[in-house]
Amino acid sequence: MSVPSVSTRVLAGVLLVSAAVTAGLLVSPTATVSAMESVTADPTLFGAAIVGLYLVRPLFAWPTTPLAAVVGYGFGVTVGIPVALAGVAVTVTPVFFVARRTLGSASPNPAATNTWFDSALGRTHAVVERYFTTAGPTRGVAASRLAPIPSDLSTCAAAASGVSYRHFLIGTVLGELPWTIAAVVVGASAGTVTAGGFGELGLALTLACCLAALVLLAGPAYRLFWDQSEDRSPLDG
Repeated sequence: MSVPSVSTRVLAGVLLVSAAVTAGLLVSPTATVSAMESVTADPTLFGAAIVGLYLVRPLFAWPTTPLAAVVGYGFGVTVGIPVALAGVAVTVTPVFFVARRTLGSASPNPAATNTWFDSALGRTHAVVERYFTTAGPTRGVAASRLAPIPSDLSTCAAAASGVSYRHFLIGTVLGELPWTIAAVVVGASAGTVTAGGFGELGLALTLACCLAALVLLAGPAYRLFWDQSEDRSPLDG
């Protein structure tokens, strides 16, 4: 039996992601999350509903932060933060392994760059792989989680670059920590369950997380710049 080519497998992955995004647009997280308010009076039922939301989240490409707000609304801050972090770890795991299966072997291969798709795939993979090599796996994942980019995009990039699951999980928890804490606190203080934004807190939190990501990457970026400067030294002729 023939093995699907890299480009075929990646194309299948792209189609799968597109289907998830389309489903997410059709099944709004706002309406789904708002429906949770009716079950908050029953802790057992609410807990089961939270588990269900985190399990189906990858199917709709929903962001993880609104779910953390729902957790905070139902469980409060003390219980909500560890529960939400555990939910993030659970919900990104299937995405990671599916991405590793479809994208993990998509490394640049001169013999396979006979189409524009293969060529673009190879260049993208090389850039992402260089990022994780320079930043380090855990630091690279944490910085990508701090940055305001889609959660599943960060997951796929890490999986395709060969980041181990352990490093991926640690980096994810560290990078998602400030987003999760803020969302749980907002959810715990909210009068109703909502998947809306965080208002002024959202902008402040986004800027703070972006700054934290830059600080994390400052050291590796400096070392890379210094190494390249030495390679271009006049002593080399």
